[in-house]
Amino acid sequence: MQGPSSRRSLAGAALVAACACLAAGPSPAEEAAELRGFRIGMAVSDLPSEGYTGFACGARPETALDGWGGFRACPPDPATGLREVRFRYDDAANPLARLHDRYAGTKVGGQPVLLSLLIGEGARVEGLRIRTDPGARLFERKRAMLFGEQVKNRYGEEGWTCTDAAPEAGEEPVGGVFIKEHCDKTTADRRFSLDRWLYRRAGEDLRRFSGGTAVTILRRGG
Repeated sequence: MQGPSSRRSLAGAALVAACACLAAGPSPAEEAAELRGFRIGMAVSDLPSEGYTGFACGARPETALDGWGGFRACPPDPATGLREVRFRYDDAANPLARLHDRYAGTKVGGQPVLLSLLIGEGARVEGLRIRTDPGARLFERKRAMLFGEQVKNRYGEEGWTCTDAAPEAGEEPVGGVFIKEHCDKTTADRRFSLDRWLYRRAGEDLRRFSGGTAVTILRRGG
């Protein structure tokens, strides 16, 4: 029988093995995957049938789906023609979620996020969208804009073209920091769009600031 320390060690080892964190670069076996077992270009029929829940249209979150195959119930994006399917990690399928709430929920790189697959008419995954969760706890929202640095680290610091926007009327720094950054990057087979922001409205409670990161990864030509 294993003692408490052994169980803790096994849990820690399992976490390291299971966590697909953007903060670390991909291993050779994972190089083609953007997140966990999701690879841009894979067929909808090959998407995992277990471990995920909460399927809904990204553009219409009130439209629940039975699974990946219901993507055509979601409206196509006017610009790309892709259909966005939002989903969550299923805590019931994650034994680590029962050990501590830090392992529970839908997280990437330790940050609570909203995840979507972008699916084309050919029933293939053409893109992935990750947005930090605006409903996360205060201390997690405070560091949400740092997730953008993890994205750049994961996909390479070079090649990003970034612009910084000035504050608009009524927008103020948070703790002396103001960020409204947009970045683009193109590689041989991917197009990346990254946004980071941190500011608050003048006169609002300090806890009601706006801060986060959103990244969209598209197959080039998709």
